[in-house]
Amino acid sequence: MEAYESFGQKSHVIMSGEAVVELMRLCEQNGIEVFVDGGWGVDALLGRQTRPHADLDIALQHKDVPKLRALLEARGYKDVPRDDTRDCNFVMGDDRGHEVDFHSYTFDAHGKLVFGLEYPLASLTGTGSIQGYSVKCISPEWMVKFHSGYELDEDDYHDVLALCEQFGIALPAEYERFT
Repeated sequence: MEAYESFGQKSHVIMSGEAVVELMRLCEQNGIEVFVDGGWGVDALLGRQTRPHADLDIALQHKDVPKLRALLEARGYKDVPRDDTRDCNFVMGDDRGHEVDFHSYTFDAHGKLVFGLEYPLASLTGTGSIQGYSVKCISPEWMVKFHSGYELDEDDYHDVLALCEQFGIALPAEYERFT
């Protein structure tokens, strides 16, 4: 396993870049459009891994959930029970410690959300890379917006500061306590 320095502490990567690329290739080979979100989404936008990640957050059309679920089950993934589990928000994991956090949505013909987690269409426009592999991800501006409105931690600050610096986005006021 790779190790990275994160705020002075050495941590082991649970969801490695290799595992993420393998899953992205699986989706691509099976015609499933996936947008990388969360910590890996931040690192994809930055073009480099900046810290360890416990899971891979993905956004996808709800119609593709059964197909991706079946593909992952065939590779040993099972549901990981959580308090916030629902049809459009759930986690699957395997016995190697890999976890995929699903966030699904459905838009109508006019681009209005009719089911699932609220991903504005404008948020699904980012591109980045993970270990040189090109991926679709949440746009930088929306990634910063999505990192607000909850109890923030050092990883959130690390991610948002890096995005703001690289993409010329103003650091949100709620992060001032970290500076």
